[in-house]
Amino acid sequence: MMAGIPLATWRAQGQSFDFQGHGLRYWVAGDPQAEPLLLIHGFPTASWDWHYLWQPLAQRYRVIACDMLGFGDSAKPRGHAYRLIEQADIQQALLAHLDIQGPVHVLAHDYGDSVAQELLARHCEQRVQIASCVFLNGGLFPETHRPVLVQKLLLSPLGPLIGRLFSRRKLAASFRQVFGPDTCPGAAELDDFWSLIAAHDGPGVMHRLIHYIPERRVQRERWVTAMQTGEVPLRVIDGAVDPISGAHMVARYRELIPQPDTVLLDGIGHYPQTEAPDQVLAHYLAFRTALDVR
Repeated sequence: MMAGIPLATWRAQGQSFDFQGHGLRYWVAGDPQAEPLLLIHGFPTASWDWHYLWQPLAQRYRVIACDMLGFGDSAKPRGHAYRLIEQADIQQALLAHLDIQGPVHVLAHDYGDSVAQELLARHCEQRVQIASCVFLNGGLFPETHRPVLVQKLLLSPLGPLIGRLFSRRKLAASFRQVFGPDTCPGAAELDDFWSLIAAHDGPGVMHRLIHYIPERRVQRERWVTAMQTGEVPLRVIDGAVDPISGAHMVARYRELIPQPDTVLLDGIGHYPQTEAPDQVLAHYLAFRTALDVR
């Protein structure tokens, strides 16, 4: 396993920017002249998910990531209507804050996949320039997404209560369901994941964040059409045993996307960037190398 970045070190390296009155934390590394690579995290975690890949990617690219609104160390406003559309606005605002105007490569996971799909649709609408996009495990198609029980409960009328009762113990139970059988996080890593979720009373907004699931259904046709155009090079790197969006999602991807470029990681679950970062890095760099020789 490659060396990661301790959470305390990661947090100390973060910077802040303002989005419509909300404070957001972000991270940048690598040569400012290198090609920009935007990393977009998933639910319910944060940009620290990328900590194993951060330095290896920063040796080659200008890597950029933020904790999205409602996640990690960013603001988690009460009563806010969290939407994937707004999270894509935030990614574009961050790029503008960093004065990045040219094409951007994207590497996304889970909830971040949906934000990346929105950016792909905006690329087709000439509202942003996306150079390539690689998806890790996520619900690219609503019809293949299999939410775990806590997600279903958060969407129910019991959602506010379920969120408030969410705990480190329940996080551990959820992770055991979705990680590979031999790649579950240890106690210290779970403590760190939980620290980011719990910051700013994060469980109090989880029932609001979960509305990305119905929002995906609303946007499906626009997003899938954007993926089918072939305008932006795509790859899926997917943990095969993930019950939420594993091999069954990749099978659907192969049905829907022309000339599908997919990689299945045997024995790996929903968080390949922390379960098998060396494999994800190798397959990501192979994808980028192939782009360079086109």
